[in-house]
Amino acid sequence: MSNRRTGSGTSGGAPSKSASGRRGQKPAIGRPGEKAASVKAPKPALAKAQSPKPPSNRAERTAERREAIIEAALDEFISRGFTATRIDDVARRAGVAKGTIYLHFKDKESMFEELIRTALVPLIGRLHAPPPIGGSVRDAVEAFARTFIQEVASTRRGDIVRLIVAEEPRFPSIADFYYREVVSRGLAGMRALIELAVSRGEIQQKNLARFPQILVAPAIIAVIWQSLFSRHAPLDATEMFRVHLDLIFGERRTT
Repeated sequence: MSNRRTGSGTSGGAPSKSASGRRGQKPAIGRPGEKAASVKAPKPALAKAQSPKPPSNRAERTAERREAIIEAALDEFISRGFTATRIDDVARRAGVAKGTIYLHFKDKESMFEELIRTALVPLIGRLHAPPPIGGSVRDAVEAFARTFIQEVASTRRGDIVRLIVAEEPRFPSIADFYYREVVSRGLAGMRALIELAVSRGEIQQKNLARFPQILVAPAIIAVIWQSLFSRHAPLDATEMFRVHLDLIFGERRTT
Protein backbone atom coordinates (compact mmCIF):
# COMPACT_ATOMS: atom_id res chain seq x y z
CA MET A 1 0.00 0.00 0.00
CA SER A 2 2.79 2.43 0.91
CA ASN A 3 4.54 1.84 -2.41
CA ARG A 4 1.45 2.67 -4.43
CA ARG A 5 0.89 5.86 -2.47
CA THR A 6 4.40 7.22 -2.96
CA GLY A 7 4.32 6.90 -6.76
CA SER A 8 8.14 6.49 -6.81
CA GLY A 9 10.23 5.18 -9.70
CA THR A 10 10.53 1.67 -8.17
CA SER A 11 7.32 0.69 -9.84
CA GLY A 12 8.42 2.03 -13.31
CA GLY A 13 5.93 4.94 -13.33
CA ALA A 14 7.07 8.40 -14.53
CA PRO A 15 6.80 11.26 -12.04
CA SER A 16 3.97 13.69 -12.62
CA LYS A 17 4.57 17.16 -14.13
CA SER A 18 3.48 18.86 -10.98
CA ALA A 19 5.96 16.94 -8.90
CA SER A 20 8.87 17.61 -11.21
CA GLY A 21 7.91 21.26 -11.42
CA ARG A 22 7.86 21.56 -7.63
CA ARG A 23 11.18 19.76 -7.16
CA GLY A 24 12.96 21.65 -9.99
CA GLN A 25 13.94 18.40 -11.74
CA LYS A 26 15.16 18.64 -15.35
CA PRO A 27 14.19 16.05 -17.91
CA ALA A 28 17.02 13.78 -19.03
CA ILE A 29 18.64 14.62 -22.37
CA GLY A 30 19.06 11.52 -24.49
CA ARG A 31 19.40 8.00 -23.20
CA PRO A 32 21.86 6.69 -20.61
CA GLY A 33 25.36 6.56 -22.04
CA GLU A 34 24.63 9.12 -24.79
CA LYS A 35 26.53 12.46 -24.86
CA ALA A 36 24.28 15.30 -23.88
CA ALA A 37 23.64 17.88 -26.60
CA SER A 38 25.14 21.32 -25.96
CA VAL A 39 22.67 24.10 -25.37
CA LYS A 40 22.98 26.90 -27.96
CA ALA A 41 21.57 30.40 -27.98
CA PRO A 42 18.43 30.56 -30.09
CA LYS A 43 18.84 32.00 -33.55
CA PRO A 44 16.35 34.83 -33.06
CA ALA A 45 18.64 36.33 -30.40
CA LEU A 46 21.57 36.24 -32.83
CA ALA A 47 19.47 37.83 -35.54
CA LYS A 48 18.46 40.57 -33.15
CA ALA A 49 22.11 41.30 -32.36
CA GLN A 50 22.79 41.72 -36.07
CA SER A 51 19.85 44.06 -36.69
CA PRO A 52 20.25 46.98 -39.14
CA LYS A 53 21.99 50.17 -38.03
CA PRO A 54 19.94 52.48 -35.81
CA PRO A 55 17.91 55.30 -37.37
CA SER A 56 20.55 57.85 -36.36
CA ASN A 57 22.99 56.30 -38.84
CA ARG A 58 20.39 56.51 -41.58
CA ALA A 59 19.95 60.18 -40.74
CA GLU A 60 23.70 60.67 -41.01
CA ARG A 61 23.78 59.00 -44.40
CA THR A 62 20.90 61.19 -45.56
CA ALA A 63 22.73 64.29 -44.35
CA GLU A 64 25.91 63.19 -46.12
CA ARG A 65 24.00 62.62 -49.35
CA ARG A 66 22.39 66.05 -49.07
CA GLU A 67 25.79 67.65 -48.48
CA ALA A 68 27.19 65.86 -51.54
CA ILE A 69 24.33 67.24 -53.63
CA ILE A 70 24.98 70.78 -52.38
CA GLU A 71 28.71 70.49 -53.15
CA ALA A 72 27.95 69.16 -56.63
CA ALA A 73 25.45 71.96 -57.21
CA LEU A 74 28.04 74.57 -56.24
CA ASP A 75 30.56 73.04 -58.68
CA GLU A 76 28.00 73.09 -61.48
CA PHE A 77 26.80 76.62 -60.75
CA ILE A 78 30.37 77.94 -60.70
CA SER A 79 31.44 76.17 -63.89
CA ARG A 80 28.23 76.60 -65.92
CA GLY A 81 26.31 79.46 -64.34
CA PHE A 82 22.86 79.21 -62.85
CA THR A 83 20.97 79.22 -66.13
CA ALA A 84 22.95 76.44 -67.84
CA THR A 85 23.11 74.12 -64.83
CA ARG A 86 20.81 71.09 -65.08
CA ILE A 87 19.55 68.78 -62.37
CA ASP A 88 20.94 65.83 -64.36
CA ASP A 89 24.43 67.33 -64.19
CA VAL A 90 24.19 67.86 -60.44
CA ALA A 91 23.01 64.29 -59.90
CA ARG A 92 25.82 62.88 -62.03
CA ARG A 93 28.46 64.89 -60.20
CA ALA A 94 27.03 63.95 -56.80
CA GLY A 95 26.84 60.28 -57.76
CA VAL A 96 23.12 59.94 -57.06
CA ALA A 97 20.01 59.28 -59.10
CA LYS A 98 18.13 62.26 -60.44
CA GLY A 99 15.11 61.26 -58.35
CA THR A 100 17.25 61.53 -55.21
CA ILE A 101 17.76 65.22 -55.92
CA TYR A 102 14.01 65.80 -55.76
CA LEU A 103 13.82 64.09 -52.38
CA HIS A 104 15.83 67.02 -51.04
CA PHE A 105 15.12 69.95 -53.34
CA LYS A 106 12.21 70.86 -55.54
CA ASP A 107 14.26 72.72 -58.17
CA LYS A 108 17.53 74.51 -58.95
CA GLU A 109 16.45 77.63 -57.16
CA SER A 110 15.90 75.84 -53.87
CA MET A 111 19.35 74.26 -54.22
CA PHE A 112 20.93 77.67 -54.72
CA GLU A 113 19.05 79.03 -51.71
CA GLU A 114 20.44 76.17 -49.64
CA LEU A 115 23.95 77.15 -50.74
CA ILE A 116 23.32 80.66 -49.43
CA ARG A 117 21.76 79.36 -46.24
CA THR A 118 24.58 76.96 -45.38
CA ALA A 119 27.61 78.86 -46.68
CA LEU A 120 26.86 82.49 -45.84
CA VAL A 121 24.09 82.85 -43.26
CA PRO A 122 26.10 81.35 -40.33
CA LEU A 123 28.97 83.73 -41.08
CA ILE A 124 26.71 86.78 -41.05
CA GLY A 125 25.17 85.55 -37.81
CA ARG A 126 28.45 86.27 -36.03
CA LEU A 127 27.81 89.99 -36.44
CA HIS A 128 25.01 89.83 -33.89
CA ALA A 129 27.39 88.74 -31.14
CA PRO A 130 28.48 91.67 -28.94
CA PRO A 131 32.20 92.49 -28.64
CA PRO A 132 34.06 90.58 -25.93
CA ILE A 133 34.13 92.18 -22.50
CA GLY A 134 36.86 94.79 -22.55
CA GLY A 135 37.18 94.64 -26.33
CA SER A 136 36.55 97.55 -28.65
CA VAL A 137 33.97 97.69 -31.42
CA ARG A 138 36.79 98.23 -33.90
CA ASP A 139 38.40 94.96 -32.80
CA ALA A 140 35.07 93.16 -33.35
CA VAL A 141 34.58 94.69 -36.81
CA GLU A 142 38.17 93.98 -37.80
CA ALA A 143 37.88 90.36 -36.66
CA PHE A 144 34.72 89.93 -38.70
CA ALA A 145 36.34 91.54 -41.74
CA ARG A 146 39.34 89.25 -41.45
CA THR A 147 37.06 86.21 -41.25
CA PHE A 148 34.95 87.42 -44.18
CA ILE A 149 38.00 87.97 -46.37
CA GLN A 150 39.50 84.60 -45.48
CA GLU A 151 36.30 82.56 -45.71
CA VAL A 152 34.37 84.38 -48.45
CA ALA A 153 36.36 86.77 -50.63
CA SER A 154 39.15 84.29 -51.36
CA THR A 155 37.09 81.08 -51.39
CA ARG A 156 34.25 79.52 -53.35
CA ARG A 157 31.78 81.29 -51.08
CA GLY A 158 32.72 84.43 -52.96
CA ASP A 159 31.67 82.69 -56.16
CA ILE A 160 28.16 82.43 -54.72
CA VAL A 161 28.03 86.19 -54.24
CA ARG A 162 29.38 86.78 -57.74
CA LEU A 163 26.78 84.38 -59.19
CA ILE A 164 24.01 86.33 -57.48
CA VAL A 165 25.28 89.57 -59.01
CA ALA A 166 25.48 87.97 -62.46
CA GLU A 167 22.12 86.19 -62.37
CA GLU A 168 19.99 88.83 -60.64
CA PRO A 169 18.55 90.34 -63.85
CA ARG A 170 17.18 86.95 -64.94
CA PHE A 171 16.39 85.54 -61.49
CA PRO A 172 15.52 88.42 -59.14
CA SER A 173 14.01 86.00 -56.62
CA ILE A 174 17.53 84.71 -55.86
CA ALA A 175 18.72 88.24 -55.09
CA ASP A 176 15.60 88.75 -52.95
CA PHE A 177 16.42 85.63 -50.94
CA TYR A 178 20.04 86.71 -50.56
CA TYR A 179 19.02 90.16 -49.36
CA ARG A 180 16.53 88.73 -46.88
CA GLU A 181 18.78 86.01 -45.44
CA VAL A 182 22.22 87.64 -45.64
CA VAL A 183 22.35 91.34 -46.53
CA SER A 184 19.56 92.59 -44.25
CA ARG A 185 20.93 90.60 -41.30
CA GLY A 186 24.46 91.81 -41.96
CA LEU A 187 23.37 95.44 -42.13
CA ALA A 188 21.35 95.11 -38.93
CA GLY A 189 24.32 93.62 -37.09
CA MET A 190 26.68 96.26 -38.43
CA ARG A 191 24.28 99.08 -37.53
CA ALA A 192 24.08 97.79 -33.95
CA LEU A 193 27.88 97.77 -33.72
CA ILE A 194 28.10 101.32 -35.08
CA GLU A 195 25.53 102.58 -32.57
CA LEU A 196 27.47 100.90 -29.78
CA ALA A 197 30.71 102.49 -30.99
CA VAL A 198 29.03 105.93 -31.13
CA SER A 199 27.72 105.54 -27.58
CA ARG A 200 31.23 104.62 -26.40
CA GLY A 201 32.83 107.49 -28.26
CA GLU A 202 34.79 105.20 -30.61
CA ILE A 203 33.07 106.71 -33.66
CA GLN A 204 32.47 110.46 -33.87
CA GLN A 205 30.31 110.46 -37.00
CA LYS A 206 26.86 109.66 -35.64
CA ASN A 207 25.20 109.54 -39.06
CA LEU A 208 27.27 106.50 -40.01
CA ALA A 209 24.58 104.30 -38.44
CA ARG A 210 22.26 105.41 -41.24
CA PHE A 211 24.65 103.95 -43.79
CA PRO A 212 26.20 100.76 -42.42
CA GLN A 213 27.01 99.83 -46.03
CA ILE A 214 29.97 102.24 -45.74
CA LEU A 215 31.51 100.15 -42.98
CA VAL A 216 31.36 96.90 -44.98
CA ALA A 217 32.10 98.37 -48.41
CA PRO A 218 35.68 96.98 -48.55
CA ALA A 219 34.34 93.46 -48.08
CA ILE A 220 32.15 93.80 -51.18
CA ILE A 221 35.00 95.38 -53.12
CA ALA A 222 37.25 92.47 -52.17
CA VAL A 223 34.76 89.92 -53.49
CA ILE A 224 34.34 91.70 -56.83
CA TRP A 225 38.02 92.52 -57.21
CA GLN A 226 39.03 88.91 -56.57
CA SER A 227 36.90 87.80 -59.50
CA LEU A 228 37.67 90.54 -62.03
CA PHE A 229 41.05 92.08 -61.40
CA SER A 230 43.16 89.99 -59.03
CA ARG A 231 45.23 88.53 -61.90
CA HIS A 232 46.15 92.07 -62.93
CA ALA A 233 46.58 93.68 -59.51
CA PRO A 234 46.38 91.41 -56.45
CA LEU A 235 44.61 93.14 -53.59
CA ASP A 236 45.61 92.96 -49.93
CA ALA A 237 42.02 93.11 -48.74
CA THR A 238 42.90 92.81 -45.05
CA GLU A 239 45.24 95.79 -45.17
CA MET A 240 42.69 97.76 -47.19
CA PHE A 241 40.12 97.11 -44.47
CA ARG A 242 42.53 98.33 -41.77
CA VAL A 243 43.06 101.60 -43.63
CA HIS A 244 39.29 101.93 -44.08
CA LEU A 245 38.73 101.47 -40.34
CA ASP A 246 41.39 104.09 -39.61
CA LEU A 247 39.26 106.57 -41.56
CA ILE A 248 36.20 105.70 -39.47
CA PHE A 249 37.61 105.05 -35.99
CA GLY A 250 40.80 107.07 -36.24
CA GLU A 251 44.31 105.72 -36.53
CA ARG A 252 45.41 103.30 -33.84
CA ARG A 253 47.84 104.71 -31.35
CA THR A 254 51.23 103.06 -31.35
CA THR A 255 53.19 103.08 -28.12
